[in-house]
Amino acid sequence: MLIEVKVPALAESVPDATLLDWYKQPGDAVSREEMLIDLETDKVTLEIVAPESGIIKEILRQPGDIVLPDVVLCTIETEGASSAVVDKDKVPRFGPAVRKLIEEHSVNPTSVKASGKDGRLTKADVLAHLEKKKTENALPPTAITMQPQPEEITAGRTEERVPMTRVRKRTAERLLQAQQQNAILTTFNEVNMESVMNMRKQHANEFEKQYGVPLGYMSAFVKTAVEALKKFPTVNAYVEDDDIVYHGYYDVGVAVGTERGLVVPILRNAEHMSFSDIESKIRDFAERARD
Repeated sequence: MLIEVKVPALAESVPDATLLDWYKQPGDAVSREEMLIDLETDKVTLEIVAPESGIIKEILRQPGDIVLPDVVLCTIETEGASSAVVDKDKVPRFGPAVRKLIEEHSVNPTSVKASGKDGRLTKADVLAHLEKKKTENALPPTAITMQPQPEEITAGRTEERVPMTRVRKRTAERLLQAQQQNAILTTFNEVNMESVMNMRKQHANEFEKQYGVPLGYMSAFVKTAVEALKKFPTVNAYVEDDDIVYHGYYDVGVAVGTERGLVVPILRNAEHMSFSDIESKIRDFAERARD
């Protein structure tokens, strides 16, 4: 029996959808409710699953196509499906967010322990798997503290340009409108600085004697900001036309007050700077700004 897989009914304010990448290809076996493809609209990403077990007979629409409700996406042949369908326990099901994470980090989904309902792979499962791998492959402490050579710093200033999805593009437009048309609220969170204060108190004298510059709090703040940007790379990016441009380096601006006003010099490649490098640079910027 030949079954048609169609675009479902969309929300009233959503006229069409864009096809993302297919999870299956013609000739592949699929199980009932197994993921076939994602549809992206301006508001949401929809998962299209197989209505019955069988073999993908034909794919009628390609990734990037704009489709309307009730359009046929592919056909599935259900005859003889019982002997050909893949074992669902071997390939776990997962949604768009998990799929994106898997592709970004080149993770084999079968190597990740799934904890979701009916063996579904969750984002937490993938993150836990990545963290475990990171721990296993961690460098020894001596290697972490080594300072890079200047040529390594220059070579590391790379950028990656990624086209925005429809949802992300619409989100960016709405956020920009909100920023232009509404009052902006700023929130502040307090953090416990006791460990940093103790570290500074313990090493301040020795630090200044060795490096000729006082040990302040800004070096700790810059180091923390860099680690946060590494964990959340989207913050270290900007929008240009229809693309998101991700930085492969970390430049941190530090506000310096002068009699003529506030200036914000930039610490280039802060990820390669030591505490003494940061403190020396900030002191140099402050002196030049005042002079």
